[in-house]
Amino acid sequence: MKDKEIPVLTNYPTHALREAYLKRFPIEAAQRLETVFTLRVASQQIINVLNGWLEGTAGSPTRFQTLALLWGAGDRPVPHQEIIAALQVKRATVSAMMYSLEQEGMVQSVGDQTDRRRLLATLTEKGRDIFTSAMDLNARRLAKVFADVPVEEMVALQNTLMRMRDRFVKYAEEEATS
Repeated sequence: MKDKEIPVLTNYPTHALREAYLKRFPIEAAQRLETVFTLRVASQQIINVLNGWLEGTAGSPTRFQTLALLWGAGDRPVPHQEIIAALQVKRATVSAMMYSLEQEGMVQSVGDQTDRRRLLATLTEKGRDIFTSAMDLNARRLAKVFADVPVEEMVALQNTLMRMRDRFVKYAEEEATS
């Protein structure tokens, strides 16, 4: 490959941006930018599809994840703080979502008997039914989506994405303290 030549990149916003970027930066920098654009576009498309899939059941990927956490806990009440940590969102986000799930009869929250500041959540029977229905339906959909992707490739992709996430977080933290 000649200097400043780059393979066909489909996720740059425009051809002009690609050309301008390559005039200023080496091909490696262009590939990093392409990787970020590709990740963002893929992520947004996946979220759009998941929102459509979950619209009639759990309502959203975040609500589905919350119901999954509660379902996976079985009969063990789950502290709201555990949901916040697992989803990596703000307390206000979980509070509003839990209120909505409670109003819809899918979740029940009660005060912790040993620490009144903590709220503990469990799935109601309605929540369990909605979640298991959504889980079964979406397991079939995901089987079709990933039909030609070997498990090893999924694991490698997950590992790469986690490394990228960790590096973005680390760099942002370093930048904030410098």
